[in-house]
Amino acid sequence: MSEIKIRENIVLSNQLPFVLFGGPCVVEGRDRTTYLAGAIKEIADKLGIPYVFKASFDKANRTSVDSFRGQGVDEGLEILAEIKEKYNVPIITDVHDATQVKKVAEVVDVIQIPAFLCRQTDLLLEAGNSGVIVNVKKGQFLAPKDMENVVTKVQSTGNKNVALTERGASFGYNNLVVDMRSLEIMKNFAPVIFDATHSVQIPGGQGTSSGGNREFVRPLSRAAASIGVAGIFMEIHDEPEKALSDGPNMVPLHELETLLSELVAFDKLAKGFNK
Repeated sequence: MSEIKIRENIVLSNQLPFVLFGGPCVVEGRDRTTYLAGAIKEIADKLGIPYVFKASFDKANRTSVDSFRGQGVDEGLEILAEIKEKYNVPIITDVHDATQVKKVAEVVDVIQIPAFLCRQTDLLLEAGNSGVIVNVKKGQFLAPKDMENVVTKVQSTGNKNVALTERGASFGYNNLVVDMRSLEIMKNFAPVIFDATHSVQIPGGQGTSSGGNREFVRPLSRAAASIGVAGIFMEIHDEPEKALSDGPNMVPLHELETLLSELVAFDKLAKGFNK
C-alpha cells in the first residue's frame, strides 16, 4: 500500500512529508515517559511534523539477562494509553510474541515487529490479523529485497497496512552499516521508515550491553531524508547517559529541534523533485 492513514491528519507515504516516530527506547516509568512524550510532541507540533510516540513496554532482546526490560505488558500499556489520551498522539510499540498482539492492539495505533523477529511467520500473521497498522523492521541479516516476502505474509491476512523500517545491516561483529539503496528497494513494497538511532548501534559492543555512535545519527538521517522516506524513527531521551536502554545511540532532547528542522528541509527538497 502506497499510503497508510494512521489518523486523518497523519498519513504515511513515501511521497508525503515524513512522519516522526520517536520517544525513549523503553517505558522507564510513568513520569519520565509522559514528560518525554509531551516535550517531543511540542517540538514536532512547532515544526509541523506529524508525530507518533514510541516506547517499548518490554525489550525482550536485551544483551544481558540483568538488563532493564521495561514495565511489562500490563503496566506498560497502561502508561502508553494514558499518554495517548493526554496528548492525543498515536502510539507505536513492539511485540515479541504472538500472545501479546491482541492486548497490544487494543491500545496502540501501530504494532512494531522487531528486526530479529521479522521472519517469524506466526507473529507476522497474528499482527496482520489484529487489523492494526504493522511496521516491520528489516532484519540486520536480510537483504532489502527479502522484505517483499515479509510484506506478503502480513498482507495475506487481508491487512494491507504494512510499513518497513531500515535499521542497518550486520557488517562483521558488533557493527552495523546502512546501505541507502535499501530505502529505494523497499519503497517498491511499502512505505519506508528510516531508523536513525538503531542504525548507529554497536550490538553487544559494551560486553553486557550495546554501544552506539550517536554522532552519526545526524548525517545518516539527513541522507535518508534527502532520498525521501515516509518516516523517520529515532529514540530520544532528556538524559541519554542515564537512559535504561540504548543510551549511547539516542538523540538528546535538547538537540532534537535543530535536527528535525534540518530533516524537514531535506525532506521538502527531495519530495519537491517528485512533483
